[in-house]
Amino acid sequence: TFVGAPPAVEEAAFQAIKQAAALIDLEQHTGEHPRLGATDVCPFVPVRGVTLAECITMAQRLGRRVGEELGIAVYLYEAAATRPEREKLSAIRRGEYEVWKQEIGVDPAREPDFGPAEPRPWGATVIGARPFLIAYNIYLNTDDVSFANQIARAARFSSGGLRHVQALGFLVEGKAQVSMNLTDFEKTPIFRVQELVRREAARHGLAITHAELVGLIPQAALIDAARWYLQLDELTDDQILERRLELAGAAQASAASDVFAAPGPFVDAVAAATATPGGGAVAALAGSLGAALARMMAGLTLGRKKYADAAPLAEAIEREGARLQAALSEAIRADAAAFEAVLAAFRDKTLDDETRAARIELATIGAGEVPLGVARLGRDVARLAGRIVPAGNVNAATDGAAAAILARAAVEIAALNVRTNAVALQDRELAGRWLAEAEALVAATAAEARAVVAEAAQRGGFA
Repeated sequence: TFVGAPPAVEEAAFQAIKQAAALIDLEQHTGEHPRLGATDVCPFVPVRGVTLAECITMAQRLGRRVGEELGIAVYLYEAAATRPEREKLSAIRRGEYEVWKQEIGVDPAREPDFGPAEPRPWGATVIGARPFLIAYNIYLNTDDVSFANQIARAARFSSGGLRHVQALGFLVEGKAQVSMNLTDFEKTPIFRVQELVRREAARHGLAITHAELVGLIPQAALIDAARWYLQLDELTDDQILERRLELAGAAQASAASDVFAAPGPFVDAVAAATATPGGGAVAALAGSLGAALARMMAGLTLGRKKYADAAPLAEAIEREGARLQAALSEAIRADAAAFEAVLAAFRDKTLDDETRAARIELATIGAGEVPLGVARLGRDVARLAGRIVPAGNVNAATDGAAAAILARAAVEIAALNVRTNAVALQDRELAGRWLAEAEALVAATAAEARAVVAEAAQRGGFA
C-alpha cells in the first residue's frame, strides 16, 4: 500500500508492475491465494483530495500504458470496469493463471481491455478504482480448514452473509484462517464482522485465537470498534489523547512560526526561471486561499449569538472548506509533477517513436486533467462562498467575497492550462470534452463570483 499525489502514485504503480513482470514467472509460482498475474491487482483508492471519478481516469490511463509499453494484458475492474461482468475481481480471476493462459486469445470473454490477447509468463494485471478496502484475517484454534470455509460462507455477501464482505477459508501455517476483504467499513463495520465470525466459530466449539491486518486501515474504523466494544457512545475525536496532542502541536507550531514569511519560498520558486511551479500551481494556491477565506468567515460566524441560526451552515462550510483547501493544496504539487512528466516524456530518447508518442500522450492527459480538477474544485469554492456570505458574520462578508474572487481566478487560470494541453492532445474526443467542461466551469464560477460580490456589497452597505 502506498499513498501520495496522483501523478506520483500512478508512476509508482507502473514501475512496480514493470518490475514484477521482470522478476515473477507464473509458470513457476504456486500459492494459497488466487492470482492471475505477477502484479495481480492494482486498485486506485481515493483517500484525500481526489475523487473516485479521477481514480477511474487514472486506472484507465495506467491500464493503457501497461498494455502498450509492457505488453501485459490488462482488465479493468470495480468502478473502472468496462462491462458489468468484470466489476468483481473474482470473476476476472476465474480459473486463475492456469485457466486464463488456455483461454486468452481463444475465448472472446477473455479479451483484455488493454494489451495483447496472448499468454505470457507474467500473466495479466487487473487495474481499477474502488473505495477503501480493509484486508482482515481471523485465525481459529483448529487446523481443519473446512471450518474456516463454513464460517467464510456465512460471512460473505455472495453466500447470503454481510453486505460489503468478501471471505474465503485458508490453511495458513497450520491454522485455519478466515480471510476477508471489507469493502465498505462505514456500512458494514469491522466489529460486526468480528462478532459474526466469533458466533459462527462458537457453533463449532471453536474460538478466535487472533486477528491480522494486511496493509493500512483508516483510523475511523478502529474508533468505531472501540466505541462499540467499550460502549462509548459519546466518544469524540478530541477525547483521544494522540489526536488532541496532534491538534495542539499543530496550533503551537502555527503560532510559533512567522506565517507572513511562509509563502516566501513558493513565491520565489514561481519567480525563478524554471518551468515549474507555474500558472497551474498558482491556480491551485489561489483556490486553496479562497477555501481558507470561506472557512474564516464560517469560523467568525460560529459561537456568535447574533448568528446562532447560521451555526449549522457555518459548521458545514468549515468541514467542506477544509476538504477543498486540502485538495487544492495537494494540487499545487500535483500540477508541477504532471508537467514534469510531460517534459520527461519529451526528453526520453531511449524509446522508439511509437512508444515515445504514446508516453507523451499519457503525460499530456495527466497534465490536462490536474488543472481540470483544480477548476472543478475552484467552482466548488465559489459555491461555498455563495452559501456563507448571505448568512454569515457581516463583518467578514468582504472576506467571503474575496474567497469567490480567488476561486474565479483559480478556475480561469486552470482553464488556460486545460486549453493548452487540449491543443497537444491526440485524442480529439477527450480534448473536446475537456474544453466543453472548462468553458462551463469558467462561466458558472464567474456568475457565482459576481453574485457573491454583489451580496457582500449589499450586506456591507457599500453597494
